[in-house]
Amino acid sequence: MDYSSKILETCLLAGRLMIEAGSEMYRVEDTMLRIANNAHADDPRVFATPTAVFMSLDGGKLSKLVQIQDRGINLELVDRVNTLSRKFAQSEITVDQLYDAIKEVYKTPSYPMKWQLVGAGVLSATLMVMFTNSYDWLSLPIAGIVGVIGYWAYMMIQRITNLRFISELVSASLMTLLTYGFQHIFPAISIDHVLIGALMTLVPGVPLTNALRDMFLGDLLSGVVRLMEASLTAMSLCAGVVIIMRFLGA
Repeated sequence: MDYSSKILETCLLAGRLMIEAGSEMYRVEDTMLRIANNAHADDPRVFATPTAVFMSLDGGKLSKLVQIQDRGINLELVDRVNTLSRKFAQSEITVDQLYDAIKEVYKTPSYPMKWQLVGAGVLSATLMVMFTNSYDWLSLPIAGIVGVIGYWAYMMIQRITNLRFISELVSASLMTLLTYGFQHIFPAISIDHVLIGALMTLVPGVPLTNALRDMFLGDLLSGVVRLMEASLTAMSLCAGVVIIMRFLGA
């Protein structure tokens, strides 16, 4: 692989990783252009969307498009790519070292499942208090339990199917079913409070924020696509809750 091709592959790998990790489009394009400019590439051009990233060098003589299949939220990976980009800008590492380091980041797994479940439990309980403005000490631990089980189901479904929004629909349905089950055991709990807290683990807050930021910064295509994706995710969560409530006659 010649020098220009290595620059192109490095930039595309960085851009792909950042998009899959949930970065804003302007940050993706800026990072890719900075890497190319610091490598003294000739006339770098980048076009990034949530589903693909395109880059060309040398006035279009060398170009490549990479498709994006999976998207999630892992801002730690975005930060690690940015850190590597800054090290390259300061000449602390070479292009080859940068490429190898980004590949290593790409292969690095996210947080272990057990820590993600712990985070889901804590998030469900604390956000229940924040959004309901109520210290319901009976509903608090139940919201954490329902949030953990629902998030675990969400992760498992994502592993076995590539259908978008199905995991959110099924997980929200399971959370609602569990909440009604707990109410039969503990009639004093608030179904609304438990569901508000538990569902917050799946609410697309970061994608929605990034969609608005992209639109405000002029990336209208990326902004509209992400806004639609976040809206469909929210609708899937609502549908999961409504289906169970309708089935139970609530």
